[in-house]
Amino acid sequence: MTQHILIIGGNGIISGAVTRLAVELGAAVTLVNRGTDTTRPAIPGVESLVGDAGDAASLRAAVGTREFDVVVNFRAFTPDQVRADVELFAGRTGQYVFISSASAYQKPIAHLPIVESTPLRNPFWEYSRNKIACEDLLVAAYRETGFPMTIVRPSHTYDATLIPLDGGWTTLDRIRHGVPIVVHGDGTSLWTLTHTRDFARAFVGLLGNPHALGSAVQITSDESLTWDAIAGLFGSALGVEPRIVHVASETLAAHLPYGDGLLGDKAHSVVFDNSRVKSLVPGWQAVIPFAEGVHEIVDWYLADPAHQTVDAELDAAFDRVVAQFGSGSTR
Repeated sequence: MTQHILIIGGNGIISGAVTRLAVELGAAVTLVNRGTDTTRPAIPGVESLVGDAGDAASLRAAVGTREFDVVVNFRAFTPDQVRADVELFAGRTGQYVFISSASAYQKPIAHLPIVESTPLRNPFWEYSRNKIACEDLLVAAYRETGFPMTIVRPSHTYDATLIPLDGGWTTLDRIRHGVPIVVHGDGTSLWTLTHTRDFARAFVGLLGNPHALGSAVQITSDESLTWDAIAGLFGSALGVEPRIVHVASETLAAHLPYGDGLLGDKAHSVVFDNSRVKSLVPGWQAVIPFAEGVHEIVDWYLADPAHQTVDAELDAAFDRVVAQFGSGSTR
């Protein structure tokens, strides 16, 4: 039987891969988005509705009275949005999937590997606290009314367009030209990167899966890399040895614009136990190592000069940080 799936915001880095795979596997997919993103090509084989996930009235008007086997919201970031979704889709779907974040897990992390029962607490980053609040609301809705929710926690998931190093292309441009780049801490904390194609295969296996209802599932690669190793892989793909300057995370947070996400997520070592998703989706395994994925990223950026935009303000901030705090810490 064909699954009828509603995906709210289905053309992004993660959601686009999920949408394409669901269509490939024969699902009838309806997307709801604002219809204003011209940076990514339209996905063939889907029905498109225009609505704003951040506006409950707009979303309600877009969906009308329709019912779906599965509803997935990739664009829910606040409890108010999730509360409106519960009201809108109660009794109209067999499963509601909320995209949370592995950044919701306790910071600092007390025990590795991270599992779904690891406590949720993030005093550093409001984004993560909002995700936790959304999860709390969904857990209460499931317990009180049986609302058929599933919570999915991705970690750092990438495609060819996403550079995981802070600074994006600005940092890669510095590597290319032999200019020092900044890596937080001593560069040895562990990080997990997951390709969207790997993520999508696990995620689609959860859709319509009754064993996933009422619970949280994390989906990540099993590969953990140090930040120095990640920078080194970019250097190898570019044919340049990166000049790495190590600076304390707290210092970077005080002097660069991405401080909350650094202290609330990337500054902490993460290693994940994916036993649960593997039990729910038999045979699933992340198979794309970052040593392979990094070439997709570099090739995409080098293929078109329009992708190679240097943020002059951020570039200057990197120079100031290197000059002020980088003495004696260059690899």
